[in-house]
Amino acid sequence: MKTTTATANAGNLIMTGVVLMLLGDLLFALNDAMGKWLVASFAVGQVLVIRSVGAFIVLGPMILRQGPLALFRVEQKGLQFIRVFMATCDVALFYAAVAYLPLADVMTFYMAGPIYIAALSHFFLGEKIGWRRWLAVLIGFAGVVIALRPSTAMLSLPSLFGLAGSLAFALSLVMSRYLRSTSDTTLVTWQTIAALITGIVLSVGHWQPATLIDWSGMLLLGIVASCAHLLITRSLKLAPASLLAPLQYTLLLWAIVLGYLFFKDIPDAQVIIGATIIVVAGLFIFHRKNLKETVPIEAVPRDGH
Repeated sequence: MKTTTATANAGNLIMTGVVLMLLGDLLFALNDAMGKWLVASFAVGQVLVIRSVGAFIVLGPMILRQGPLALFRVEQKGLQFIRVFMATCDVALFYAAVAYLPLADVMTFYMAGPIYIAALSHFFLGEKIGWRRWLAVLIGFAGVVIALRPSTAMLSLPSLFGLAGSLAFALSLVMSRYLRSTSDTTLVTWQTIAALITGIVLSVGHWQPATLIDWSGMLLLGIVASCAHLLITRSLKLAPASLLAPLQYTLLLWAIVLGYLFFKDIPDAQVIIGATIIVVAGLFIFHRKNLKETVPIEAVPRDGH
């Protein structure tokens, strides 16, 4: 009876992790679109500064709830620093790339994230990846390429920003999984502080006046991004990174939906075919994942978030 209950609880944790990852991806899709709009008119540093201030609108009450001193009581400080560095590089490099490249091109680079994560999870987290799921991840990425049709601009210097940013993003996710005993609030707060400091440095000499709408947009960007980070950070504590990684492909699906709702863009046949391949590959990976390879329920921190 206890075994059955434990198995059910493990399954519930995985499903919760999947749902949180999907919601986080939706918010990241909003973040990407808003970020491209803002960096078209403002320096990356300025956007990072105001974005970070906006993030503390969400993080502030959470920090007070757990106690500010808890931010300094963290495990493995060296790995925490590396994770914060990678998360900061991810954000800065993304905005640097999207300022010069079409959003679809930059998203293509980031869609390679599941491939990096699957490999890193296999070697560093001990999450075994079978050849069928490796093949499904590669097929899913092929679907992204078919749907997004990367342009020749990918051969430019900003494309290196996109590639480096996607690798930094993958590394930060894997480390979030590894450091899952650290509270979500602490993880996201430190990467937000790092982004704020980086933004201040980058904005020196590049600060521009803005309208109320622009300031509001940058603050809202921080709120959306912090919520997305909190959801994804939490999801990685509930389910294996190798299972959640392919769900990043849903960013493409959200891009199609948001494009239609806000810009009346209707996807053509090539985009629909690519999206179908992505969904099928993702569902196959989900089906193949052994639900026993998960975190015991007693090992999940009770943050209350």
